[in-house]
Amino acid sequence: MTSSTPRLYALSAAALLALTLAAPAAQAFSDDEARRAILELRTQIKQLNDQNQQARLQLADQMDLLHQEIASLRGRIEELSQRASSGGGNGDNAPKTPQTGDPQEQAAYEAAADQYRNGRYKEAASGFSTFLQSYPDSSLAGDAMFYLGSSQYASKDFKNSIQTMQSLVKNRPDDPRAPDALLVVAADQIELNDMKGAKASLQRIIKDYPGSASAETAKSRLKLL
Repeated sequence: MTSSTPRLYALSAAALLALTLAAPAAQAFSDDEARRAILELRTQIKQLNDQNQQARLQLADQMDLLHQEIASLRGRIEELSQRASSGGGNGDNAPKTPQTGDPQEQAAYEAAADQYRNGRYKEAASGFSTFLQSYPDSSLAGDAMFYLGSSQYASKDFKNSIQTMQSLVKNRPDDPRAPDALLVVAADQIELNDMKGAKASLQRIIKDYPGSASAETAKSRLKLL
């Protein structure tokens, strides 16, 4: 054995001791890092849970408002129907008795109007559609289109109701029922979850028919959307 061998053993022993002492320190450092990471993760999870809870509450409030809006617009259609059934041709929103010289035209309109008054909306829609095909230039074509669209809405045929009412407004923008037709369009769009379209329809009423009762209704509806 050379003279350097004891020194080699001494250095090896020192290195081994250093590693032995360093291991617990490294372990302790690793544990501290892990604890901090766990605490940070818990904090982040809590924040996310709080945010999710707040979002759920906001969504619930929005859904409640939308349900109120849909119920209100449905009530508008029911009001039209009730006036039609109770007022006959006297109410502004009741299907009017045509004053024409054509008995067949009068009979066709009245047949559809009777179905509407009695709440048979699918039959009424079919009758008004047939009337418009047979008498497109009738003085009651505007009324027939309005009640066709209303019947389609009441029958949950929302897409066709939108087309009918938009056609009425496009072809007869000065018709006294045009702003009410746009209210029905907004109701259809809400039923189809097209909130952007519903807002546009309500804003159009306010812009194009500012003096109408429908414009005031549209303003209150917009506050709920």
